[in-house]
Order: sequence, then structure tokens, then C-alpha cells
Amino acid sequence: QVQLVESGGGLVQAGGSLRLSCVVSGSTFSEYAMGWFRQAPGMEREFLASISWSGGFAHYADSIQGRFTISRDNAKNTTYLQMNSLTAEDSAVYYCALRRSPPPNRLAQAYHYWGQGTQVTVSS
Repeated sequence: QVQLVESGGGLVQAGGSLRLSCVVSGSTFSEYAMGWFRQAPGMEREFLASISWSGGFAHYADSIQGRFTISRDNAKNTTYLQMNSLTAEDSAVYYCALRRSPPPNRLAQAYHYWGQGTQVTVSS
């Protein structure tokens, strides 16, 4: 069984930065893409970024305006989301997700496994 665990969230001032991590464990059986999503209270889950198995190809949501960068280290089974220039509107629970196919994907429905999320709170 595959498990995903996010970490790195917390409280940060507006304009600050955080780096989230997602560690994958268990049986994946194949090369897989990873994605980051977020969800604020009362809001729909929002796509942020996705990265291919190789780490060389990524998709980003227009809404993040170049502030976020996704990366991965497959030797450590870890995917990262570097977040800069944070604002109060970035406050949400951030989720990583795994898709059992190499290319990136923007759709939440395309992902097979999800972490439990890590809270990011940006003070204004």
C-alpha cells in the first residue's frame, strides 16, 4: 500500500517562503508523477504544480504567478514545493498526490494516492 506524508507547513509572514516535502513509501510498482494541490476552508481543491517521474518536466497553475517551484529527488522518494512571496490567500491545507504514470497532470482525478495534508498559514 502506498503512503504519502507531507511536511514543512506552518505559520509564515506575508512575503516569506516555505518549502514543503512529500515522502512516498510503499509499493508504487511503476514510475510515477507527483502533484501538489491545496484547499482552503469552503473552497475547492486547487491544482498547483505537477512534475514528471524524471523531474525534468513540470506543469504549473497560472494562479501561482511564478512563485512556486516543484522538484523531486527519486532516490529519496521525496517531492518538494518551494513557495516564495507568500500572501494570506496562500493559506490552505497543502496536499501532495501520486499518479502512476510518468507525465505530469493538472487534474486531481488523475491521481491515485493522496497525503493527509500540511497546513500553511500566512499572516497578513
